[in-house]
Amino acid sequence: MRPVHWRGKGVTGGVRRGIVAGREDVSMNEELDHANVAQEMTPEESAALDALYRDFAANHMNPLWTQTGDLMPMHPKPRAVPHLWKWSTLLPLAEAAGALVPVGRGGERRAIGLANPGLGGAAYVSPTLWAAIQYLGPREVAPEHRHAQNAFRFVVEGEGVWTVVNGDPVRMSRGDLLLTPGWHFHGHHNDSDAPMAWLDGLDIPFSQTNDVGFFEFGSDRVTDAATPAFSRGERLWAHPGLRPLSQLHETVSSPLCAFRWTHTDRALAEQLALEDEGHPATYGPGHAGLRFVNPTTGGDVMPTIRCEFHRLRQGAVSAERREVGSSVFQVFDGQGAAVLDGARHRLEKGDLFVVPSWVPWSVETEDGAGLDLFRFSDAPIMERLGFMRSMVDGETR
Repeated sequence: MRPVHWRGKGVTGGVRRGIVAGREDVSMNEELDHANVAQEMTPEESAALDALYRDFAANHMNPLWTQTGDLMPMHPKPRAVPHLWKWSTLLPLAEAAGALVPVGRGGERRAIGLANPGLGGAAYVSPTLWAAIQYLGPREVAPEHRHAQNAFRFVVEGEGVWTVVNGDPVRMSRGDLLLTPGWHFHGHHNDSDAPMAWLDGLDIPFSQTNDVGFFEFGSDRVTDAATPAFSRGERLWAHPGLRPLSQLHETVSSPLCAFRWTHTDRALAEQLALEDEGHPATYGPGHAGLRFVNPTTGGDVMPTIRCEFHRLRQGAVSAERREVGSSVFQVFDGQGAAVLDGARHRLEKGDLFVVPSWVPWSVETEDGAGLDLFRFSDAPIMERLGFMRSMVDGETR
């Protein structure tokens, strides 16, 4: 019996593609129907092949040659799709949840995950990342817990909430990035008479896919309900270029859990000022960018999540990029547009959009305004595993 190697979607139905042994005129991309198959195989051979496939299925096996195009594509073909969520829609829905859904033990958090339309209804913004709007009402407390997943919070507007990380109360204010690294106890308390909403980002999909998740309840109340202007971690670590001699060991995640907007804003402004003076300082023309880092290593703030901030001055357009892995952006201020896989989406304050793996994207300003963007991604995973690849304006890097 002559061997016949197939790529296709099934044994007896659909299209079969492949190379028939002994025929050099049939390419891997040529589609063959059952009539062509009949010309190449005797009835006995065809029946034997179908029986072989049935035996594979009965024994929970799948031959590689029927799946090569899906398992090893020429380039990433993500199921996740680029998508934009409008803050003007998200915030009222979070407010409605605040009026109807209690926060407390069991539900734990009043957080509404963004579900990528390409991922079948799962509350995943991408295959590796989770993004949600969390809402805490006046005087409410979200009880403490901890989990293996890494998390952060980014505040696009509002004041009045403290997140308590391993007993250290951390103020949450507009423009701040707050970290909750994996296995750190954390809870939130709103000490004001007004509600507050913010962006949560976690590596939940990556953790769930790889079965690495652990979870543990903590105190029903936060362990320290104080409301200091600066956390103990900031008082120890938030001094540029200076490191306490008592803390010379490296840590997996940043021991500094609050990156304040005043420092972020100044760093971005200085990059653009240096560009105006003719010095190389920006990520691209009119495009300032920075990465939040772990002060003990200089690397990413957490092992699975990269956090960045981007500022485009009025009239600036970023380079078009493709990158392995996925990213989520939130508009902090200004107006502009994101071009995602050729489709242009207008951006306003608070809007969120996702860029799946290898999807081309760029951002630009409009209406005489600049554009400030917070970004988080799974880049640390891709880089450490050796999968990272990028393309900028058509040039592979």
